[in-house]
Amino acid sequence: MFYNITLYIALTIFGLGLLYKISGWFRYKIGIDAVDIPTSTRVSAAIKGIISTLFSMKVFTLLRVFILDVVLQIRILREDFLRWFMHMCIFGGFMLLLLMHALDNFVTSTLFTDYYSTLNPFMFLRDLFGALVILGLALALYRRFILKVPRLTTNARDHYAIIILSVIMISGFLLEGSKIVSYSKHQEMVEEYGWLEEKEEIRSLEAFWVKEFEIVSYNVKGPFDAKTLELGRELHEMSCAGCHSRPQWAFMGYGIAKAIKPVALSLDRAKIHTLLWYIHFLACFFALAYLPFSKFFHIIASPLSLLANAVMEKGESDRANIATKQAIELDACTRCGTCSLRCSVAVVLEEIPNVNILPSEKMAPLKALATGKELSEKELRIIQEGSYLCTNCNRCTVVCPVGINLKDLWLNLKEYLVQKGYPEPMVWAREVIGAEFNLVNMQDKILSLVPADRSLQSEAILSAEVNTYSVCFGCENCTTICPVVGNYDNPQEVLGLLPHQIMHSVGLGLRDLTFGSRMLWDCLTCYQCQEHCPQGVCVTDVLYELKNLAIRHLNEKTSL
Repeated sequence: MFYNITLYIALTIFGLGLLYKISGWFRYKIGIDAVDIPTSTRVSAAIKGIISTLFSMKVFTLLRVFILDVVLQIRILREDFLRWFMHMCIFGGFMLLLLMHALDNFVTSTLFTDYYSTLNPFMFLRDLFGALVILGLALALYRRFILKVPRLTTNARDHYAIIILSVIMISGFLLEGSKIVSYSKHQEMVEEYGWLEEKEEIRSLEAFWVKEFEIVSYNVKGPFDAKTLELGRELHEMSCAGCHSRPQWAFMGYGIAKAIKPVALSLDRAKIHTLLWYIHFLACFFALAYLPFSKFFHIIASPLSLLANAVMEKGESDRANIATKQAIELDACTRCGTCSLRCSVAVVLEEIPNVNILPSEKMAPLKALATGKELSEKELRIIQEGSYLCTNCNRCTVVCPVGINLKDLWLNLKEYLVQKGYPEPMVWAREVIGAEFNLVNMQDKILSLVPADRSLQSEAILSAEVNTYSVCFGCENCTTICPVVGNYDNPQEVLGLLPHQIMHSVGLGLRDLTFGSRMLWDCLTCYQCQEHCPQGVCVTDVLYELKNLAIRHLNEKTSL
């Protein structure tokens, strides 16, 4: 009765949470494109889009993505084998355990008419799947706390995920081991299924189970004579063999049973197996009820994100469906840190202690803004700084294992902040720096032979990429390919220093020319200059870092 009531409560909370989450996908508005689209329009557009996709050739694309990216998780495999193996152990082991064991009345019993949880191969498979989850959790702890993968952050949601899975798995194995050696569980089985009345028969069956099934008895001790064991075997095959395989097949539980055998009778008297049963099923039900609000929700949202992004494209798909897809992406993020590891500006975090610089850390504040949460002025400024340091290089989007179009999300975040009245930091910096350094015109500038400002050179080496300015030999490839330069008939008059000249000004330590050039602030971060440099100079990264240095200089001076 208690079990059924608890299950009903857990399922009710799970259902309501799932409904709330799904409704949020049609309510949350990210960016100006979604502001004027009502929820009803987004719901109807989603239904139409799903139907039209399922009855088109795109269904084969969905099938391919489902097999490769959802089931086999090839995207993760391309990035890191260890992480893929860890994830497959946790995801694969847990899902198989859920289907075969937790939902056995609906799945396994339907597929196999002779199913019993204490029969082989089901007993072996249950332990195998559970062992995979335990192995995956061990690898997760290793990666986070021993290997310490760069830019992989751990928060309370990660701790919860690891703890709740550990409790479920460990309590399950302990429960299995305690039941193997439990004398009282053996007695319950005999009374319910044995139909034995003769004391000799009961004693013979008990002796056989002590010898072959590892139970620890109050009454009988080995060694046993052959006649007793033979009678016990006959009774076992007649009454028990149809639903009980030897416990050695449950290798995890059997190992625990062997370990606790010396204290088995004390544990049995204390009803430890009953306590473990309550811990196990309550942990399972709590995880189920809390799933829509925890990190585990990505097992629903991430596949949807992968499937939606495979068949949708901005500019071609319905605006309403694009808005809904972006809301789904907020829940699909697993905070795996792949985007942060590939981020072209993450190195700035060493100088500017703002975690919102990292793509994976931007998702939480963006979700808070999308859901209408009120943030303080300070929180918004921190979010703004992190969002505008982004170069829109698209590296995060390309490597995201769940297919999130992160670049579009960052653009929407910037639009939101502009709507709230926050000026773009680069516009502010250009205005202030114009007064501080004077935006220069190279045609009117006379360079004096002064010692180089070595402090500028030492500051501009936050990464190996930025330090490549020193190998520039002035071929002007970067300037020729630059779309900003090409936009003007006389670019030097408008922009001051051109890209190749900025590289030389850094090498000469000309701080005022470097920071005062309009080219520095008008750069689109399109990376064309960097891609076409024959010397491998990371021109865009240098320009980007110079902007950060200029802003830091002003922040220190004005205490902003």
